[in-house]
Amino acid sequence: MHYNRLGNSELNISQIALGCMSLKSDSAECSCIIEAAYDCGINYFDTADLYDFGENEVLLGKALKKFRDKVYIATKVGNRWKEDRSGWTWDVSAKYIFDAVDASLKRLQTDYIDVYQIHGGTKEDNFEEVLDTLETLKAQGKIRYYGISSIRPNVFLRFTEQSNIISNMMQYSMLDTRPEKYFDRFKDKISVLARGAYAQGVLLGKAKDSYLSHSSTNMQSILTYLEELASQYQLHKETIALAYVLRKKVVASSIVGIRTYGAISCFEAKHHRTG
Repeated sequence: MHYNRLGNSELNISQIALGCMSLKSDSAECSCIIEAAYDCGINYFDTADLYDFGENEVLLGKALKKFRDKVYIATKVGNRWKEDRSGWTWDVSAKYIFDAVDASLKRLQTDYIDVYQIHGGTKEDNFEEVLDTLETLKAQGKIRYYGISSIRPNVFLRFTEQSNIISNMMQYSMLDTRPEKYFDRFKDKISVLARGAYAQGVLLGKAKDSYLSHSSTNMQSILTYLEELASQYQLHKETIALAYVLRKKVVASSIVGIRTYGAISCFEAKHHRTG
């Protein structure tokens, strides 16, 4: 496993990270999946207070507790569940963030969060209030660094230019290259955490008539090219898809979701030497 510096922080994170959203708290395999990820060199684990009504954080905190000092935990804030859990609203007020971080710390069974991310964002947000709150949490030691998870330029560019974020999680793949036009804006200060490198499984063969603005013809051309590369270099399509997003220096890691222990065993065999 290779490791890259995350933005201008002191964190050296694995170029493959585990996205925990798809892990279900009622699955006996989940702890095994997380431990297997750690065993194959993954040291960056991404979750959010939104996932499974916070139970995803509980699951991750329990599984990582015995090697907490050797891994980095990232979680997110901003999406606030309604009391009846019928949906969520957007809230990045100082009061809510202060309450939410304490709740996340408790669920994660940790004294600090390595990377605390704004889970989206709108241009109507009180930017100064959000920024002051995040800086206060850093000063209090509750978070080490902060970032954002956003594909909206009018949101993430303001954070890029006017804050101390170290990362932006963005959807990025061979079929979604939209983020590339902004990479130069991040320079050496901010890293991209790439999610969706497999394009919802389309790059691995999942049938779909279209994806974003790609016509079926254009999409098939890309899929054929991917298969040709995999055959030429005797690599798995997953490896090619990951290598595509990781080839950019600004991308520190690809966030990969894994649902079963069997999948991560296969993943370990395929990608342990990716680099």
